Order: sequence, then structure tokens, then C-alpha cells
Amino acid sequence: MKVLMINGSPRINGNTAIALGEMEKIFTANGIRVETVQVGNLDIRGCIACMSCKKNGKCVFDDIVNETASKFEEADGVVVGTPVYFGSANGTVMSFLHRLFYSVPFDKTMKVGAAVVTARRGGLTATYDELNKFFGISGMPVASGQYWNGIHGREKGEAAKDEEGLQQMRTLANNMVFLMRSIALGREQFGIPEKEDFIRTNFIR
Repeated sequence: MKVLMINGSPRINGNTAIALGEMEKIFTANGIRVETVQVGNLDIRGCIACMSCKKNGKCVFDDIVNETASKFEEADGVVVGTPVYFGSANGTVMSFLHRLFYSVPFDKTMKVGAAVVTARRGGLTATYDELNKFFGISGMPVASGQYWNGIHGREKGEAAKDEEGLQQMRTLANNMVFLMRSIALGREQFGIPEKEDFIRTNFIR
């Protein structure tokens, strides 16, 4: 099995990396392959609603988004980590997620999603909710831990002192391993739920 980790922090080896690294230890111990994509330090433009991806199966801007698409497809689970900026996720990772989730042509149903948030003090839950919306709209079960998945630290490396936050990351990873394995067993025996044709209701006609 494989987990794709998306680090939305512009800081290499910062507090978000500490949180994701704590999860990676659990994944590795359970034989889960992990690949991390660092996007927060890149120049990633937002979606322009050109709809080219619906014709070509990939984003019109050929950058890290298209490079990550195949990794996303083969992953059983996805973890998105970001610092809090003004009570929201880092703008770069949001541009990345908007384009990635919209442009990929494959079915994301039953891939397990998890959001991880780092902050000095506040804005964790708002950002946590923001990230989880990507999973909910995609039919992806959301992994939970023992609290909302956050860790605290302002200066680089301070998250390593947040013992409760680190425990949250370990609990989240263990729960995610269980959920991915359970889904894999269920898929073998029962398949995945059948889907109806999508009904789109527009409010302006």
C-alpha cells in the first residue's frame, strides 16, 4: 500500500514536515510506502477554469500538478499538511489542490484522506475543515485521530516539543493504516459502492 504526502509549507524541514514525519514513522513500521511532495515552496498558479483538463485529462499548466497526478492515482491514502495563514491554508497549496483534484480523470472514491495543520496558536480548525472539503467532494473517507489533526509551533522545529500534537499524528497514522487496510479487504469481498449518474442542479437557469 502507498500513502502520498503533500507538504504545503514553504519551509523545508519545518513544523509541517515534523508532523508529517511523525506519521511516516508509523506508516513505514506498518509496511506502507510513503512518498512526499513538497509544494509550498514552489511557484504554482491557480486554476483559470479553462476546462482543458476535461478534454485532455490533465491540467493545461504542465507543472508539479501533472507530475503528482499519477502518484495520486496509485496511492491508497493522501495526507495534506499545511501551516495556517490568516486562519486558512497556505495559498500555494490551495492552488495546487484546486488544480490537482479537478484535473485528474480517475475516480478518487475510497482513497483515504487526512488533513494535518500546523499553527502558532489559532486557525487550526478552520484550516482543517477547509482541507477536508477536498476529500468529501471526492468520495474519499476522512481519517480522524484523537482530536482535530493539528500541531503547534511558530519557529522552525518547535512542533517537536508539542507532545500532544505528535501523539495526534501517530494516532492519525495508525487509524489511517487500519482504514486503508479495511477498505482494501472490503473492496476484495464487496467491491466499491455503485455510483449513480451525477445530478447537477444549477440555481440560475
